[in-house]
Parts: sequence; structure tokens; C-alpha cells
Amino acid sequence: MPTAILTGQPVPGSSIESELRSLGFDVQHASGAADTETLLARVPAAERVAVVDARFVGHPHALRLGLTDPRFPLAAVPGAVTARPDGRQALTRAMARENSAGGGTALAVDSLADRITAALDADGATVHRPELGSLVAAVPADPQARNEARQAVAAVDDEAVRLKSAVKARDGFVTTFAISPYSRYIARWCARRGLTPNQVTTASLLTALIAAGCAATGTRGGFVAAGVLLIASFVLDCTDGQLARYSLQYSTLGAWLDATFDRAKEYAYYAGLALGAARGGDDVWALALGAMVLQTCRHVVDFSFNEANHDAAANTSPTAALSDRLDSVGWTVWLRRMIVLPIGERWAMIAVLTAVTTPRITFYVLLIGCAFAATYTTAGRVLRSLTRKATRTDRAAKALADLADSGPLADAGAKGLAGTARWLPGFAAPALALLGGLAVVGTAAFTDFGGPWPLLGAIVYVLTSALAVARPLKGALDWLVPPFFRAAEYGTVLALAAKADVNGALPAAFGLVAAVAYHHYDTVYRIRGDAGAPPQWLVRTAGGHEGRTLVITALAVLLTATQFKVALTVLAVAVALVVLVESIRFWVAAHKVGAPAVHDEGEPA
Repeated sequence: MPTAILTGQPVPGSSIESELRSLGFDVQHASGAADTETLLARVPAAERVAVVDARFVGHPHALRLGLTDPRFPLAAVPGAVTARPDGRQALTRAMARENSAGGGTALAVDSLADRITAALDADGATVHRPELGSLVAAVPADPQARNEARQAVAAVDDEAVRLKSAVKARDGFVTTFAISPYSRYIARWCARRGLTPNQVTTASLLTALIAAGCAATGTRGGFVAAGVLLIASFVLDCTDGQLARYSLQYSTLGAWLDATFDRAKEYAYYAGLALGAARGGDDVWALALGAMVLQTCRHVVDFSFNEANHDAAANTSPTAALSDRLDSVGWTVWLRRMIVLPIGERWAMIAVLTAVTTPRITFYVLLIGCAFAATYTTAGRVLRSLTRKATRTDRAAKALADLADSGPLADAGAKGLAGTARWLPGFAAPALALLGGLAVVGTAAFTDFGGPWPLLGAIVYVLTSALAVARPLKGALDWLVPPFFRAAEYGTVLALAAKADVNGALPAAFGLVAAVAYHHYDTVYRIRGDAGAPPQWLVRTAGGHEGRTLVITALAVLLTATQFKVALTVLAVAVALVVLVESIRFWVAAHKVGAPAVHDEGEPA
């Protein structure tokens, strides 16, 4: 149980002790700095500890934000400071300074908790200070100030602020206006019944899988039920994040589950639609796989661009300035958020089209919408990259190299071609990745199945891939390299499976691309969580993007169409087992050792 040490003389009528207990703290009292240091030393090192001024006046949610958020080793609000186990050493050091002769800070601060916070700042420690907005957190110096602070607390509805802050600050139009107005209350209902975000996330996954099963029936009633259940799944998907923000139940495992389940739900639904169409005599597996490939490549563009510019210096651009000016006009903000087809708009469109049309029409509209959104966002980012003056860092280059997923063939080739790469122009890396990808996808799509051309295209692809990553990816457009690699690998599998023209080849290809895409998404989430890329043995075992592409094209040359279908199925199962086992092992272990919780407030996926 976490411990809160109340310092100073208790104030008659104060509710601070009961509020701390309601937040799960065991409350102890200290008369001064020496007593506080003694009590602090007695708290087990594996537990959270807080030092709170007994005169504190404020909203309970201000205390909750300041003292219970699991994402930050050190955090503070006026009159209170807290440390997780990994921040205890810094807190103990600051406390010792305050208890030493003459004090540790030169500031005229009356509150011991605030003096400790100042000492932490002086030591260079990173102390999180939550944005309180209209919430009150203060240490009044006299009765009049206390009365004014209490009046300020009474003037603001703590629960209303808490509910509002549960909603993501930036979201899509559908989510903001059609889901969040009531899903936040579902989140509160869940919190009051002790449900966790992970349980809600799992319920969302199960609902989506049932929706996919309904779509797979191929009946009109099944399609209508599928559309309704997909919306219900999305409501729960919003609720889990709102529950996490409402109750501050962030965790490493929860962030991973939320992100991976979103992809699993959507792509499982695509498969359900394809199965349902097949029951009605319409084969749309190529469309389903194309939709998954396009959506995955869109995500990789987002991830690569963000990582490339995560810490870029002198990050300015006329295009970005224009975007900021457009954001100042209210209606353009929502229009621009809608046309990129974020998850809320996309799932609402899929649900409605499933209920009232056919799977084929649903996929056609989805592909057209995603293609337009991908063109719009990618073009804007290319313009930003070309017009900005930015210096990419080694960290960004490392992240892009990890996202590239180069295997042993590309790595070996890159070492041998490093000297040649130094003489290439700045745009060479994405150009090589694009040309190599076009070579292998083009030969797979426009030549007969079983011919040698796709294999020759894959050999060219291996060479261009090696040359593309032979130098650090710090060029203005080098963030395009990973998405070009993804499009080449997935597109080759799609083209060869379609050319095989045998029953079951496209579903097998769908499974293989889904397994490989999971590996690529897992790489992204590890990088976002500052955990680094997957281990090299996993990348080498999986072959890297160029190795898998070479193997698949070789199989298409050596095997019959039926044998190729079996080979794709075996590859899909093998890749899925390897990447899933390692991924689950990693994230469960990270959760058990208390790795920092990851919470994504960025663009809607």
C-alpha cells in the first residue's frame, strides 16, 4: 500500500486525511522535516510514497492527478510531492537536503512538500506537474487565504472536470461528437464497479470478433448484426482509454493490448466480411487483403514520419505554418480530421456499409477512402519535409532503421555498399526503396505465375534495399523508406497469391501478411515505449523484409499453385508463432518489472 506522510500541524475541519485514504494511501503524520525523513526511510522501497502538507486545500482529483499517476517516477502539485519506487532515491536525497543544517533550498517556501519539490528541481530531477486547469491545489498561509481557497474549490465541480479530462484531448469528429458524450459515463460506471481498462479492452476485442463472426454468416441479418456490434466494439474501445484517464490506471501491458487489439479487431473484421462474401458466391479476399495492406502502410507512414521528426532540431516549415493557420478556423479542423479517415470515421463507415450494402461495396468504398486519405496525408508530409530546415538526430535514424526491418541479407549488403552509398544524393534511399519495390511487385503482378521474373525482381529488391540502408537514414524523405519496404513485401504476397489463382491462396496470404504486420506493429510500440526494437535474433529468424520477399518469390517459382498455397499457410503459422511468443513474453515481462506506462495521446489511428 502506498504511504502518504502528512507534515505540519493538522488543520481543524480539514478533509485531507480522508481524501488521501480514499486514494488508497496509508496516512502517517510527521511534525517536521526530521520526523518526515525518519518516516520516509521506514516506507518499503518497493512502494510509492508521498509527502503532503497538512494545510493542503484542493480538489480530490487534483490530488489524484498529482499523487497516483503511474507513468511518472516523480510528480508534484502545490503542497504535495510523490515518488514511485524508481524515483525514491531522488526524493530521499532531496529530503536529506531539507533536513540538513541550513536547509537545502534558498527559497522562502513555507511548505515542506514544496521545498522538497524545489530541491528535486535543483538536483535536475524531472518532476511531472499535471495540468490542473480549473482544479484547485494550494497551501493557504492564513485563515483568510484558506477560506478563499475553499470557496474556489466549491465553485468548480470536481467530478465534471474529471469526466471531461477522461476524453482524449484530440480526436476525430465521430469519436468526439457521437461516442465520447456518453462513453465517458460508461467509463465512470466501470470505474465505480472496479473494472479495469484491460478488461474493457478485452470486451471490445470479443465484441469485434463476434461481429466478424456475424459478418462471416453471409446473411443480411448477420451483416446488420455485424455493423451494430462493430459500433459497440468501438464504443468500448473509446471507453477503455477514458477509463484509464478517469481512474489513472495506465500500464505498459494495457497500452500494448489497446494498440494491438485495435489492429486485430479491424483486420479480423475484414476476414469476416471476406468469409461472408464467399458464402454468397463472391470472392473478395483480394480486396480484404488490399485493404489490410493499404491501412498498414498508412500506419507505417504515420509512425515513420513521427519518429523521424520526434526530436528534429530547427523543425520549421511553411507547410506546417499554413496548417497551423488553418487550425485557427474551426470548421477546417474537423474537415481535415475527417478526410484522413481516422478509426472512428473508418469504423462507422464500415459498419453502415456492412449493414446496408455488400462486402464488395464495403471494400471498394474503404479502399477508395483510405487511398485518398493516404495520398492527402503523405503529400502533406512530403511537402513539410521538403520545405523545412531540420537536422535529424541519431535517435531518429536508429528508429527508422529499426522500422525498416532489414534482415541478414540487407545488413550484409549494406556493409559492403557503405562506401558507394556515401556518394549517392540525399533522396537516394527512398528512391532506391521505391524502385526496388516496384521491380518485385511489378514482376509478381504482371508476369505469369511460376515464371522466373518475380525471383529476379526480388534479387533486385534485396540489392536496392541494402543500398537504401547503407548509410544513416537522416535525409529529408528517408522516413519513406520503411513504408516503401512494407508496400513492397505485402504487395508481392498479394500479387503472387492472386496470380496463383487457386482456392485458398488469398486467405493464406491474408494470414501471412497479418502475422508479418503484427511484427511490424510490435516494433513500433516498443520504440514508442522507449524499449528499443525487437531483438536481433527475432529479426534474423523472421528473415527481414527482403529475406521473406526473396523466399516467397522463390517458392512461387519452384512450387505449383496448390503447393504455394500450402507454403504460404505454413509460413503464416511459423511467423505468427515466433513473433507472438516473443512479443507476449516481452510485454508481460515489461509489465511485471514495472516498466513505465505508455499512454498515447497522439493522432487517432
